[in-house]
Amino acid sequence: MEPVCWFGEEGRFLLRKEDTGGLYSFYQITTAPKSGPPLHVHESSDEAFFVNKGTYEFEVGGVTEVISAGTVIYGPRGVPHRFLNIGDEPGQLLVIATPGGVENFFIGLAELVAGGKPDWQQMQELASKHNMRGFTVPRGKHEFAMPASQD
Repeated sequence: MEPVCWFGEEGRFLLRKEDTGGLYSFYQITTAPKSGPPLHVHESSDEAFFVNKGTYEFEVGGVTEVISAGTVIYGPRGVPHRFLNIGDEPGQLLVIATPGGVENFFIGLAELVAGGKPDWQQMQELASKHNMRGFTVPRGKHEFAMPASQD
């Protein structure tokens, strides 16, 4: 499957839900500098993030830490989390989500934002459909930000 893009991120789904009998999804996210998702919660899935390249600021359950290449961080279901590529170069994460299926959210998100800025109501509906919450209109520098055009 071809990579999909949403905001400042590109996802490559290496193992999808269908490939693992629904047990997990394994994917790679490349994140533009100063980019990352807003604080959000997966109600029914856990995620483990391995920083393959770059430096990220992660917040999980109200605790914020800076992690770099070679580090793993766990985002359990029901716990708010976010991350931000704080480097000046693209960063890369390898992610395992269990159970599988989160790739369907990202594919839907890529379709929603393909024309530019998102319709926040549609984005929240998509998140809710995939048992996620917390996607709201950005309010600060660590919230969802569309990267500057690279034209």
